[in-house]
Amino acid sequence: MVIALLTDFGTKDGFVGAVKGVILSINPNAKIVDITHEVSSFDIFEGALILKAHYSYFPKGTVFMCVVDPGVGSERKSLIVKTKDYFFVGPDNGIFDLVLRESEFKAYEIKNEKYTLPKKNNTFHGRDIFAPVSAYLSLGIKPEEIGEEIEYKFKLEFPEVKKDKEFIEGEIIYFDKYGNAITNVECSNYRYAVFRGNKLKIVSHFLEGEKGKLNSVCGSFGFMEIFVPLESAKEKYLLRKGEKVKFYF
Repeated sequence: MVIALLTDFGTKDGFVGAVKGVILSINPNAKIVDITHEVSSFDIFEGALILKAHYSYFPKGTVFMCVVDPGVGSERKSLIVKTKDYFFVGPDNGIFDLVLRESEFKAYEIKNEKYTLPKKNNTFHGRDIFAPVSAYLSLGIKPEEIGEEIEYKFKLEFPEVKKDKEFIEGEIIYFDKYGNAITNVECSNYRYAVFRGNKLKIVSHFLEGEKGKLNSVCGSFGFMEIFVPLESAKEKYLLRKGEKVKFYF
């Protein structure tokens, strides 16, 4: 069984190692995959976006342990969410919202301490709650044995696009490692884009873009992106989240 990890833990402090140690202590045969541990600290929306972009490429039955948890130790719930093909384990703070908006699912609040580690503090639920629960799910333990079914409430507000007969207007919502600007406009057959009053060429791959200039492409997140070939568009043009862009049909 695959257990996929997505966190904002980074790799400096050993937190990821501790999580993996707990999982392997319970299920030595677990196949652990790191989606990323470099989500910007406390950025739930970013974690949700990265999860949405990549989860569907995993085999059916994968358990996704997702922890971007600024409210750790507070009254927010600890969850298991079961969809048709996957399990999601993590805090009830919206990190699963973008995935669940396109899925049928059941949500469970983790209650049975039999499937968690003895409580030492309230600052590392990734290790003490989510890791052991993920491991037990990978062994075939049912969510009903670990938690109580609850009504799931969506928390994140995904920026809505504005639609016109001639164009769709969206905005920049995320920057990847390369400085490419991901928008909230889903990929489609657009003729060109307009950004900051300038017309952008839409290309089929990065090297097809005009060097030194802003271009647009359908990216791997499933959304239209703004980029500069082999440079950081974010740094070169001082791009900002929330800036508007129109894509013309």
